[in-house]
Amino acid sequence: MSDNSLRLVWVYPDLLSTYGDQGNVLVVERRARQRGLDVQRVDVRSDQPIPTSGDIYLIGGGEDRPQRLAAERLLRDGGLERAVSNGAIVFSVCAGYQILGNEFVNDMGERQQGLGLLDVVTVRGEGERCVGDVLADIDPRLNLPPLTGFENHQGVTHLGPTAKPFARTRLGRGNGTGDGTEGAYNDTVFGTYMHGPVMARNPLIADLLLKLALDVNALPAIDDRWYDALRAERIAAATQPA
Repeated sequence: MSDNSLRLVWVYPDLLSTYGDQGNVLVVERRARQRGLDVQRVDVRSDQPIPTSGDIYLIGGGEDRPQRLAAERLLRDGGLERAVSNGAIVFSVCAGYQILGNEFVNDMGERQQGLGLLDVVTVRGEGERCVGDVLADIDPRLNLPPLTGFENHQGVTHLGPTAKPFARTRLGRGNGTGDGTEGAYNDTVFGTYMHGPVMARNPLIADLLLKLALDVNALPAIDDRWYDALRAERIAAATQPA
């Protein structure tokens, strides 16, 4: 990647793009262009090979059967794993998050192998489905404001020793394990259950991905009044008494 260019890859929009998750790639692309970056966006359908030369890869959520198909095709392809080994950044949501783990339970009730890019395992929850607004504190090491989003999942995701919780919930279920964790991350791979889309509610996460991809500590400031208003409205709505 040159100093002013960025290759952004949206993975399998035909299978994994529920709850407006495609908005994530739109936000990252716009915030990169506002900083004067030359952005090449690549939307990769499930019948196409995953390019290995991307800088940031985004994966959304999906229903159970499309999730299984996506996992099978990503495993056969191998391109995403090669991209990560080349230093690429990956951000995943819900079904995409589960796919990046070591294994998850698919639509047939079977344990299915994931990509192993995050040290997490997802099982099917036995209790109520995790649905509703979430407010959480992101790991302080990432230097980001509170996380706001919407969760809708039955999965319960357990973190292994090499995965760090992305956030800890004040409101909502997050990973569903009862320990307050939400999502997981390592150096270059991130996963969350947050829809919203999460980047529209939390634009500084998009900036974090850009900084990691560009290997810089700071980005030029841009006008975030619209995002700030949206965040304030959603946080207020989530925290007001029923």
